[in-house]
Amino acid sequence: MRFQAEEAAAMSTTTNPDPGQAAPAFIPLEANPQLMTALAHKLGVSPALALHDVYSLTEPDLLAFIPRPALALLLVFPVSAAYESHRMAEDSIADDYAGRGESEPVVWWRQTIRNACGMMGLLHAVSNGPAREFIEKDSTLDTLLKESIPLAPRERSALLERTPALAAAHREAASAGDTPAPDAHDDVDLHYVCFAKGSDGALWELDGRRKGPIRRGELDKDEDVLSPRGLSLGALKFLEREGGDLRFSAVALAGALD
Repeated sequence: MRFQAEEAAAMSTTTNPDPGQAAPAFIPLEANPQLMTALAHKLGVSPALALHDVYSLTEPDLLAFIPRPALALLLVFPVSAAYESHRMAEDSIADDYAGRGESEPVVWWRQTIRNACGMMGLLHAVSNGPAREFIEKDSTLDTLLKESIPLAPRERSALLERTPALAAAHREAASAGDTPAPDAHDDVDLHYVCFAKGSDGALWELDGRRKGPIRRGELDKDEDVLSPRGLSLGALKFLEREGGDLRFSAVALAGALD
């Protein structure tokens, strides 16, 4: 399944760093753990980590299949009227994020590349919390992080747009999915959100479509994103809000299986 936001709406909440140029566009990326794992490794994440299908957020027996700790959770969900109302209400009272530097508990990028939601989710997953320790030195991701961290959000977005290695890796992955790849300018109605544990020990919601990263609540040292508290603060909120809509799926970043 391919998962991206309804990009016409998404791009209306972001600002292209160079208004004189059309925003670049990526082919939507399939929510396929094997494909996303290959992309993560291509960008410079150690083979010790992988993406895994999460078959249930509520059944302990199915959650037990995921290696622990789970370092990040990518939730795929429908862009519904209920979600849009919730998002706009939260964003209306939030300031535009201005964080930068090593003191940030999480690294966040605003999305200005059309149909790049899958890539943004993956970047947020592998660049935060303990996952950052698995980024290989001098890789594309290592270089991108080192260059991004000192920058303000606007400049970070511009950096993503002008990183050819990122676009090339994404293009290769997006063309290798199990379903036919749509055009880079197509509109689709599913979106992702990433939940990761920050350096402050809290659960953070990371979405390039929002005004910034959102701190959802405290986690104990031994709690991860798939712990009962991690799920109640994050992904289960989406399920509760959308009621009977079954178009949800999730993948988790965790240790690779032998």
